[in-house]
Amino acid sequence: MKPLRIALTKGRLEKDTVALLERIGYDCGAVHNKGRKLILPVGNSLEVVLAKAADVITYVEHGVCDLGVVGKDTIMENGTSFYEVLDLGFGRCKFALAAPKGSDFFSGYTSRTIATKYPNVARNYFESKAMDIRFIKIEGSVELAPLLGLSDAIVDIVETGTTLKENGLEVVDTICDISARLIVNTASLKLRKAEIEELVAQMEQVKEYQ
Repeated sequence: MKPLRIALTKGRLEKDTVALLERIGYDCGAVHNKGRKLILPVGNSLEVVLAKAADVITYVEHGVCDLGVVGKDTIMENGTSFYEVLDLGFGRCKFALAAPKGSDFFSGYTSRTIATKYPNVARNYFESKAMDIRFIKIEGSVELAPLLGLSDAIVDIVETGTTLKENGLEVVDTICDISARLIVNTASLKLRKAEIEELVAQMEQVKEYQ
C-alpha cells in the first residue's frame, strides 16, 4: 500500500510537525536534508509534501494528500471541505483587531476601512457588529495601512504584539485564538481509516508531553 501523504506548511509549522513525528518514532532525516525537494519519505508509511499554507488545504481538499498541517487562520480564511481532527497545540497566536493607539475605533457612526490579509475572517467578525465596513486586501506588512492613512484599523495575526507597538498600534479586540491543526481528506478518512486514526492517536499522545 502506498504511504499516507501529509502536506506541511513550510517554515515553523514544518519544523514543529517534524519534531512531533520524530517523537512518535518516524525517521525524518530526508526532510532535514531536503535540499530543493518538496516530496520526501518519512519512514515507510508516510510521505511529506512541503507547500504554502493555502495550498496545503487545496491538496487535502482534492485528495492528492491524505492529511495536512495548517494554521487555524488559513482554515478560517480558505475553506472547510475536509475534517479538522486535532489541535496540535503549537503555532499559537491570535486574530486581532488593531488600531492606532488612543483612537476610539468603535465610537461614532462613520464608515470604517479595514486593511487585512484575511478579508473573510474580518467580514465574518464585523457582520456581528452591524458596522459599515470597507475592506482592503493587503498582501505585505498590513501595519503600514493605518500609518499611510489607507485604513482606520487592521485585522491580522498577533503573536507578541511587538510589531504593533513599534508602529503605534494597539489591540482593540481579540477575535479568536489560533494554533496548528491536523486536517484530513474526507475520502481518505473512510478508505484509510485505521491508518489515519492510528497516526492521529500517536500525535495526540505525544503532544500531551510537549
